[in-house]
Order: sequence, then structure tokens, then C-alpha cells
Amino acid sequence: MIDLYYWPTPNGWKVSIALAEMGLPFKLHEINIGKGDQFEPAFLQIAPNNRMPAITDPDGPDGAPISIFESGAILQYLARKTGKFGGPTERDRIAVDQWLMWQMGGLGPMAGQAHHFLKYAPAMDPPQDIPYAKDRYRAETARLYGVLDRQLAKHEFVAGDFYSIADMSIWGWASLWEGQQQTLDDKPNLRRWLETVSARPAVIEGRALLAEKRGDHSSKDAQKALFKTK
Repeated sequence: MIDLYYWPTPNGWKVSIALAEMGLPFKLHEINIGKGDQFEPAFLQIAPNNRMPAITDPDGPDGAPISIFESGAILQYLARKTGKFGGPTERDRIAVDQWLMWQMGGLGPMAGQAHHFLKYAPAMDPPQDIPYAKDRYRAETARLYGVLDRQLAKHEFVAGDFYSIADMSIWGWASLWEGQQQTLDDKPNLRRWLETVSARPAVIEGRALLAEKRGDHSSKDAQKALFKTK
């Protein structure tokens, strides 16, 4: 049984959704990022970058245990392990990897910075209301959603006409478009895709994991834990 180290965020949802989609049983370990659980020494042995999600699999390669951090790497590992959602052909797998990397290097960081500067930074003590940063990350997130909308005009799902780990990786961030101060009025393909993916039973299940504990992390203690640099 896989051990899942998780908190209900867009990055955490990627793995909880993948596990549900693939029908893999897991044991849940809560990593409350607002309380600083990600900096505990035991967790750092699994995830040295002090970020969740992470997993441990007692039945890893060659039957030996393995620990994996970074959500994209976890998705690729689970897709290979199960033979599911990685793409049916080699060309499809390349497309999946491209869009997975696009999320990891583009949409996730940019949307995350948009959330930070639009929501959290102005509420910090002292307030950090920085118009340039707000405009920069809001605009770059909008550009990326434009790229995604154009891709979805050509295909039912992100990497092609098949559902994959690329969709799982992108959905969580894209589902929070309103908090990033975005609009879907000019992105009908993105809206259609969001509705399609959001209706999948495994997405609903994965999104619901610890949903009752998802907070805004606006307290000073939570922000100290979230935004500490060491």
C-alpha cells in the first residue's frame, strides 16, 4: 500500500486524483503546511525540498521500497507503475510529458505567484501590496490559459483525445482561476475541459480528500510556516 503525504492544495490534488483514477490503495499522512509539518525531520527524509506531496511505495522498482517527491515525478511513476494515463503510444507519451512539464514549469509556478501576490502578500504584516507583481503574474497566468485554451480547441483533453496525467496535473490549478483573477469568457475550450474533468468521479473523490481542512492560511503563524525560506 502506498503512503501518501498530502495536504489539500492543487499540487496535493494531483496525486490524490491519480491514486483514485488508478484505483491504488493508500495510507494518508497529513502534512499540514500551515503548521509547518513540511519541515519536520522525518518528512525531510522523504521530501528533501520540504514540499508535499510525496509518496513512499513499499513495492517499488525490483520490488524494493522507494520514496518520491515532486508531484510531476510522482505522476510519471504512477503512470508507469500501472500502465495507465501516460499515453497509449510513444508519441502520445511525449505529448503527455510536454504538457506535464508545461504545468510544472509554467502554470503551477505562475498561478501560485498570482495567488501569493493577489491574496496573501497584501494581508502580510507589514502588507506587501505590490502592483507590479500582481500585474505581472496575473498577466502571465492569463497568457498560459490562452495557450491551454488553444490546445483544447484541437483536442478533447490536454495532450490529445485521451485523458492523462497531464490533465490531472493541470486541473487543480486551473480550477482556481477565479482566485487568480482570470476570466473564462474568452476561453470556451478551457471552460468545457474544466467542466468535463470536474465531473469525473475520481476527480471529485481526490479533490474531496481533507477538503474540510483546506483553509486560507491568513494567520501570521500560517504565513510564517508557508513562506519561511529555510
